[in-house]
Amino acid sequence: MDETATWPQQLQDVDRSDDGLRAWVAERIHRLDADGRRSADTHLVALDLPAGWDIQVYLKDESTHASGSLKHRLARSLFLFALVGGQLRPGMPVIEASSGSTAVSEAHVARMLDIPFIAVIPRGTSTRKIALIESAGGRCHVVESAEEMSREAQRLAEELGGLFLDQFSHAERATDWRGNNSIAVSALSQLELEPHPVPRWIVVGAGTGGTSATFGRYLRYRRLPTSLCVADVENSAFFDGWVQGDPTVVTDRGSRIEGIGRPRVEPSFVPGVVDRMIRVPDAASVAAARYLSERLGRRVGASTGTNLMAVAQLVAQMRERGETGSVLTLLCDSGDRYTDTYFDDDWVAAQGWEPAPWREAIERMLPLGEH
Repeated sequence: MDETATWPQQLQDVDRSDDGLRAWVAERIHRLDADGRRSADTHLVALDLPAGWDIQVYLKDESTHASGSLKHRLARSLFLFALVGGQLRPGMPVIEASSGSTAVSEAHVARMLDIPFIAVIPRGTSTRKIALIESAGGRCHVVESAEEMSREAQRLAEELGGLFLDQFSHAERATDWRGNNSIAVSALSQLELEPHPVPRWIVVGAGTGGTSATFGRYLRYRRLPTSLCVADVENSAFFDGWVQGDPTVVTDRGSRIEGIGRPRVEPSFVPGVVDRMIRVPDAASVAAARYLSERLGRRVGASTGTNLMAVAQLVAQMRERGETGSVLTLLCDSGDRYTDTYFDDDWVAAQGWEPAPWREAIERMLPLGEH
């Protein structure tokens, strides 16, 4: 008997399966997985504090990724999210609004996947940054101001039939905070044999908000007593938005500490997983970056300095209360990218920054290498 004859009326049936597309997506996911397996986990660097304190500070060194920064994890996650969600197809260019480490990392991943990549950057972006993006296989599209970047990236995607990755909207949902490519899982597993394996504090900055969302969610998922602190910078909306409970807060200027701080509270920032926020002056971020660079024997970026200054505040308060424990933060990228800015005395002076008092303060609060 013909079973189809039993239906009372014809079913509407539209089949859009595409074996070629599925094979293309599967091959690119395979490449992402292979890249992850080729890459050793990033190191956990223990800072040398006075032994009598019984407080340990650790840096998760994200500068050792193939594309040189914490944003390498984000780039892989964003591309994977677009592939498994059916948004990315053969021949489509990928566009991002970024002139910094995100663009460099996304260009690196796009080249690995044989996908054209365009970074929308503001006029005045340093030639060093443009060279990094282009050497990673990307192309730069210039707009007059930072405020135009996202709108132009969306317009360009529509014009070219491409995909706007939109890191600020998609970072928190693209990252699998429970497992795959999760910095939280990696860092906490690396602490397991340390004197205080469950940290008292984890300190991160916020650019997209994706990293703080990943750590905060995982801490709650694991039911850990660790508190999450977000270190914010001048001209950023995250601190005021969190304090006021108002996601509509905006500022009239952009952050001068690359990679963190935004003029609006980005959609990927999840305030409910943040226990504390510390706003760090830009001069303090630079001072702390230079101080840590000297102690490590290699340069770190200013966003790492922001993190370290917040760590110093937390450690000082732990000592005042007689607490022991560990504090984990991130070394976000190499300071070699900032030779002409944060490590140039004339450039720093031109910003109106005076790092010296902050340098003296952090040396007292966090005497690295002293016993």
